[in-house]
Amino acid sequence: MSIPTPHNAAQKGDIARRVLMPGDPLRAKYIAETYLEDPVCFNTVRNMLGYTGTYHGQEISVMGAGMGMPSMGIYSYELFHFYDVDEIIRIGSAGALQDHVNVRDVVLAIGACTDSSYAHQYCLPGTFAPTADYGLLDKAVKKAHELKIPVHVGNVLSSDLFYNEDPAAAPAWRSMGVLCTEMECAALYMNAARAGKKALAILTISDHIFKKEALSAQERQTSFSQMMEIALGI
Repeated sequence: MSIPTPHNAAQKGDIARRVLMPGDPLRAKYIAETYLEDPVCFNTVRNMLGYTGTYHGQEISVMGAGMGMPSMGIYSYELFHFYDVDEIIRIGSAGALQDHVNVRDVVLAIGACTDSSYAHQYCLPGTFAPTADYGLLDKAVKKAHELKIPVHVGNVLSSDLFYNEDPAAAPAWRSMGVLCTEMECAALYMNAARAGKKALAILTISDHIFKKEALSAQERQTSFSQMMEIALGI
């Protein structure tokens, strides 16, 4: 495919080899303007904002991924395959499933269970287990300890459904020890595996499925500083 793609107006060289990907493009704008030096906007197509700047002398990009695995699948695939990106760190929100995981807590996703058929395209003779890059995960755990930020490390659920009609679904995943639910991680991990690249999801708990607690949209956009500090620190 030629550059730019139908979804990204950047040219080769406009995007760093390391990319942070929040779901919300406005969060990408906030991160770029708050944390990066001399950020330059490389994409406004479909308002999926992307920026490249430096952090402590290292070039880094931040770009929105949208909501759901189809959207994450498109943007992360193009970054890996067309823009020579080596690492993508998803920084997003999630809904807690376990009692010991609270609103504003940070979760590092070792693996991503899913109810999606995203892996069907690979024609595998079994069930694929999407997992994080261990090197990135290890760095994130160490950086969290260095910053004295407590984190939960474990399995998450990447679901195609935000509004699920099945009342038994959340309790079932909870019974398997899954920490939280979100909508993009599994597609990112599968794209990275297929491309031979690296990926990690760092998630901040924005709501609790069983305690009925939640952050506002504005709080979700601007209050996830601990997650951002871990991601930028690695």
